[in-house]
Amino acid sequence: MGTVSIRLRTVVDLWGGHTAPDRARLWERDTLVNVWSTTKGVTALCAHMLADRGLLDLDAPVSAYWPEFAAGGKQDIPVRHLLSHRAGLAGPREPTSVEELFDGKLMTSRLAAMEPWWEPGTVSGYHAMSYGFLVGEVIRRIDGRSVGAFLREEVTGPLGVDFFIGLPESEDHRVAELVHPPASGSSEQAEVIAQMHPAAVAALANPPVGAAEANSLPWRRAELPAAGGHGTAGAVAQLYGIAASKGRFGDRKVLGESAVERMREGQGACVDLVLGAGFGGETEIGLGYWLSGPRGSYGPNPRAFGHDGYGGSFGLADPEAGLSIGYVMNRMGSQIADDPRKMALINAVYAAL
Repeated sequence: MGTVSIRLRTVVDLWGGHTAPDRARLWERDTLVNVWSTTKGVTALCAHMLADRGLLDLDAPVSAYWPEFAAGGKQDIPVRHLLSHRAGLAGPREPTSVEELFDGKLMTSRLAAMEPWWEPGTVSGYHAMSYGFLVGEVIRRIDGRSVGAFLREEVTGPLGVDFFIGLPESEDHRVAELVHPPASGSSEQAEVIAQMHPAAVAALANPPVGAAEANSLPWRRAELPAAGGHGTAGAVAQLYGIAASKGRFGDRKVLGESAVERMREGQGACVDLVLGAGFGGETEIGLGYWLSGPRGSYGPNPRAFGHDGYGGSFGLADPEAGLSIGYVMNRMGSQIADDPRKMALINAVYAAL
């Protein structure tokens, strides 16, 4: 399911296929699906809205808003390190179960108490699940609402966007079932894990999650601001399209233009400590979004930006072109980012511009 918008005017809207392996139900225009880390860009949008309102200083210490976070020598870590995956908190040190992921209070308390895996600010290390708890708790401490409630009441509700962090039971009938990619052999997986940095193991395998977990009702109900968003391709294109439209949604101002520029403020190119050189060499993260950069991950404009979701989904914003793209699917690929379907779609769109 893919949607392409120019200044939030839909120019391509395609959907097809089936919502589950039994092929009993066709994919419809309003079919919802879990989009994994494409959710991170939506959570970042909420943080940037608070910053734009003068309520959040991205250069202030996280502990200024969340005093317990100062434990473990983290008293000086600025908020921007959370948004750019540079806080050294890629995953918890304690063994963590899937069920514990659904307890936001438990997860934030563990992250607040822990020492960083590496010196904060020196390198990015993908915060696969912890990102949502960290950024989400800062939002909650400032605003009093969870990310899911803030998003619903400040963005998706007023703008009529079909996206949820914390899916209501009333929407279950519209959700597609994720299909996990073929698994590697157990010996191959063990070899890969043995070679990973401890922070990467914490980020990607503590606990391991996949389609089975994301298809469960507890996952849908929980607010997982890093990976639990459910939406349509059109909704993703709309949410990333706010940045592509210089902060506006029709006649409504969601962000100032300076806030959009801040979203893509690069924090330094590096080989990500968690994703490693196998991810394709150096990458650069802005404040909540990956930059297209010389790799062209989000098209030929190096200043375009977006976020991928495990298995293939993505959202893209290119303010210079006024372009946004949303792509969601339920048949997952094996890559964390730059799925071949994503790159083919982006290349086709830019060829047609």
